[in-house]
Amino acid sequence: MSTTAEAGAASITHSNASSSVLDPANFPQTKSSDSIYICLVYDPIDSQACLRFTRSPTAGANVLFLGTTRNNFDSRPVSRLSYSAYPSLAIKSLFAIAEDVQKKHGLEKIAIVHRLGEVKIEEESIAVSVSSGHRASGWRGAEEILERVKARAEIWKREWFADTGEVEEGVWRANKDRDAQGNVITKP
Repeated sequence: MSTTAEAGAASITHSNASSSVLDPANFPQTKSSDSIYICLVYDPIDSQACLRFTRSPTAGANVLFLGTTRNNFDSRPVSRLSYSAYPSLAIKSLFAIAEDVQKKHGLEKIAIVHRLGEVKIEEESIAVSVSSGHRASGWRGAEEILERVKARAEIWKREWFADTGEVEEGVWRANKDRDAQGNVITKP
């Protein structure tokens, strides 16, 4: 990474502690280049660090999307979410998505940071930040990254509903069961 990119990536970095492949002590896990930064974290996402990484003097647009935990789903009260992943594959998938979308939309820089573990109501579970010469490619690129991450990345979501007395296991949910407008995707 360049010096500016290193500064942005360094401020995205967090630390933690525990045991196994998903042991928070083994995170953050990252993969980066001069123009792409991918990170899986257990700690809250530093959205400003994502913007610092993607900022560029030649970019006329910086787009930041933050996916947050809402307190409801299908009119049911949600108490919290938890994310699990296959980290090494998820990072490779996220990087491949970023490379492809970067080429397709002519994006300058991309940062994708995804939380693992428990994500409380109003906290961010994902940050997608992109920079581009103009806003149209930035908007389209950020949206495409998010949709591809939901469809392809080896990251799984578990949801707890407050109206079920907090079932210990929660409900595993597919990230791709809704489109960008929140409509249910019907399977053929």
